Amino acid sequence: MSNPAREELTVARERVILVACLLPGNQANPHDPLDELRALAGTAGASVADEVIQQRDRPDPATYIGSGKVLEIAEQVRALAAQAVIFDNDLSPRQIANIEEQVQGKVLDRSELILDIFASRAQTTEAKLQVELAQLEYTYPRLRAMWSHLERIVGGGMAGIGTRGPGEQQLEIDRRLAQARTTQLKRQIKEVQARKAREVSARSIDFFTVGLVGYTNAGKSTLFNTLTAGGAYADDKLFATLSTRTKAWSLGGGDQVMLSDTVGFIRDLPHHLVASFRATLEEAVRCDLLLIVLDVAEVRCRQQLGTVFDTLQQIGATQQGRLIVLNKVDKVPNNAEMLVLASEFPGKTVAVSARTGRGIDELVERVRQAMRGQMRELTLRLPLAQGKAVHFLETRAEVLDRQYETDAVAYRVRIGQRQIQQLKALGVRLEE
Repeated sequence: MSNPAREELTVARERVILVACLLPGNQANPHDPLDELRALAGTAGASVADEVIQQRDRPDPATYIGSGKVLEIAEQVRALAAQAVIFDNDLSPRQIANIEEQVQGKVLDRSELILDIFASRAQTTEAKLQVELAQLEYTYPRLRAMWSHLERIVGGGMAGIGTRGPGEQQLEIDRRLAQARTTQLKRQIKEVQARKAREVSARSIDFFTVGLVGYTNAGKSTLFNTLTAGGAYADDKLFATLSTRTKAWSLGGGDQVMLSDTVGFIRDLPHHLVASFRATLEEAVRCDLLLIVLDVAEVRCRQQLGTVFDTLQQIGATQQGRLIVLNKVDKVPNNAEMLVLASEFPGKTVAVSARTGRGIDELVERVRQAMRGQMRELTLRLPLAQGKAVHFLETRAEVLDRQYETDAVAYRVRIGQRQIQQLKALGVRLEE
């Protein structure tokens, strides 16, 4: 039988103790190192009973935080009747097993907690597949630690003939099942990725596409609803959005783009989860313009912006135009930080409040400029048989003059660089 403490890894409605081991160069909030883990635990439904913070030069190989601190936490677990201990660090399987043996309770690390939240929030078939794969890839190397009683079955030495107990057999069965399921999930997700890529590519031909990205809880879904009335779920919780939602966003004057709301990023996001969710983030990878939503009321907004840049690099979203949306300006006591950011990213920031609507008009105009690109005047002669190109010009360009001929139309138009590329894709030959 496996370790009972690890039969159920969710923490909803459980009393937990939070632990942070601060190593040199850590990214935690210096004023409140456990603020993000506390928010994650609350999102998962746990009740925080106590918090422990330790500073070390390097992790302890056996227990990460050292044996003395583990004994201290074990006493707190018993005194406070806590059911779980959650670390703001990533622990090895052996470290988790060693700590669980001491505290006689469930121990989760940061990655496991994030996976639990994603599992509870996944709604679409695609998201569920991706979460399950991430959980399997995270759990597989930890199977032996979860079956720690095997050492007792084989006497702690090499397993010889006749010493392979039922636990050893079960471990091999678990590993084979995990490998088979992982292979199946990867095949299914590959199909999802291919279909998603085709859908996004097809949409990009007909529309200018814009992706909302940013740190979790930065206000992306609120901004999405403000711009599109799209009905995206928005809440003051981490990972309120786990699936991509795409809606038409009217910029006025006949201009329209497709806007996508995506899953929020977070520091130290499990790399398996980033890989598994690449299909969900396909919108960000392939869109024409990224709106990086930044909560400027957050004291760690610069660190969060760095996390977003790093994650975009990981998923390959590096070729698009970028505009940093400085959100929640209604909650900022002064504009000093915004001025600094504007100077660091000249021409690439716009200050808004998704909640009050402040700055939305400027954001719309900046997106319109990006959509149109450099404006040019062109003369075009289109055969009437090219109905799609004719319709494109009539609806997407500023027609200055048109002259009808027997089987063609001669146009003089004012048009943006992106529309020129789309016309070329339709087979239209241009004349300056």
